[in-house]
Amino acid sequence: MSNLSPDLAQAGTFMLSAPQQTTDRPALDQIFIEGLVGQTVIGLHETELYHAQPVVIDVHAGVARAHACQTDRIGDTIDYGAVRERLHRLLAEHRFQLLEAFAEAVADIVIHEFGAAWVRVRVVKPRKFDDVTAVGVQIERHAPAVAEHPGRAGAVLRMIGSGMVPHKR
Repeated sequence: MSNLSPDLAQAGTFMLSAPQQTTDRPALDQIFIEGLVGQTVIGLHETELYHAQPVVIDVHAGVARAHACQTDRIGDTIDYGAVRERLHRLLAEHRFQLLEAFAEAVADIVIHEFGAAWVRVRVVKPRKFDDVTAVGVQIERHAPAVAEHPGRAGAVLRMIGSGMVPHKR
């Protein structure tokens, strides 16, 4: 075997070279917000149902090589200021009980409203219990492939991909 370390092979032990990693996904630039603190009513226990409590949100959003690197225009990337405002609105308006459902809503917003290809969301209740620093959840989601997007845009892209190009009326 060509990938054996000769001295280790003689000792009856061998080391294989690391496999080459391949990926179908393009490299992603990450836009992030860490430590967004807000107040919201969320939880299952009686003590959580009527009074807002602090939550801390971290969001890392991947965009395929942000065009803003060349154009220096905020419109060519994810505006983290706009994401921040949207998250504060979600904190005020949601009716979720579980952090998992809240994190899923954050992921959905970042992917569908802001165009992220990938997102990691962490939602934490700090000092929920006296003997722990924090409890929470972290999720990762990928945007659906273009063919999975409903509506005219997805249909047009599928038509172009099949060789058919729609004409203007």
